[in-house]
Amino acid sequence: MEWLNALIGKVLLMVGLDVNSRIGGSIQFFSYDTIKITVLLCVLIFLISYIQSFFPPERSRKILGRFHGIGANIIGALLGTVTPFCSCSSIPIFIGFTSAGLPLGVTFSFLISSPMVDLGSLVLLVSIFGVKIAVAYVVLGLVIAVIGGTLIEHLHMEDQIADFIRNNNSKVDIESPNLTVKDRLIYSRDQVAATFKKVFPYILVGVAIGAVIHNWIPEGWVETVLGSNNPFGVILATLVGIPMYADIFGTIPIAEALFAKGALLGTILSFMMAVTTLSLPSLIMLKKAIKPKLLATFIAICTVGIIIVGYGFNVFQSLFI
Repeated sequence: MEWLNALIGKVLLMVGLDVNSRIGGSIQFFSYDTIKITVLLCVLIFLISYIQSFFPPERSRKILGRFHGIGANIIGALLGTVTPFCSCSSIPIFIGFTSAGLPLGVTFSFLISSPMVDLGSLVLLVSIFGVKIAVAYVVLGLVIAVIGGTLIEHLHMEDQIADFIRNNNSKVDIESPNLTVKDRLIYSRDQVAATFKKVFPYILVGVAIGAVIHNWIPEGWVETVLGSNNPFGVILATLVGIPMYADIFGTIPIAEALFAKGALLGTILSFMMAVTTLSLPSLIMLKKAIKPKLLATFIAICTVGIIIVGYGFNVFQSLFI
């Protein structure tokens, strides 16, 4: 969509704004990224929701129930790629899977991968960072999900699930309805509308922050804080990302601006993973479903995994760029 960026630049020049100035450049960045991400978001949500219509919770539970061991964790992580776009949306499904008696490790593999990795993020990351970086991000996100779920399963922390979930003896096997193509299209359209309303404010905030970083924050400052000269850049980016709340679509414009300013790739991806997986609102919701010991274990595993991935990307950044 570079033609769109060029078109916006021409329009701004026609109304007397210099796109090489800070204000003009910020308006161009904001306009271009907002339109681009909105278009991609709507198209991707529609396509992914159509795929998701074949995997309602009951059918997903049946699929997961056929696998055991690390294979089940892998399937749980992969299933997370075609489910909701933020961590708060994933938690109700996590509770449903856990209530249905699925292994704890499998449900946590799903819980980690669902907000961190999805098909939409893959396509959007390809459009901004290229195929190699996008695929590496998705693969490593799935690795964190599988390893995290496997570790939690081996710690045998089933007693750390909230009592109202553990004592739920309902195992009713509800058959998934046979939807027609028209039903799936309507479902996909409704998902686009619902997700757009929820996500669009965060896109605007993310693009606005990206525009400020891109045109107002000195490149030297970003390189000092998040570049190779700061060995703690990955840890700092991860800790800064945890209290924030956004989905992958809201963090990408910030990542794009930081990358253009010289921040290291691994540091940027650690920030994105922390925001999408360990946002404060989602942790507050999750606290209602699991007890403090398991919550602390979940946060520790995800944080350590994200930091390791960040430093790994920084070390091998030359392979991806």
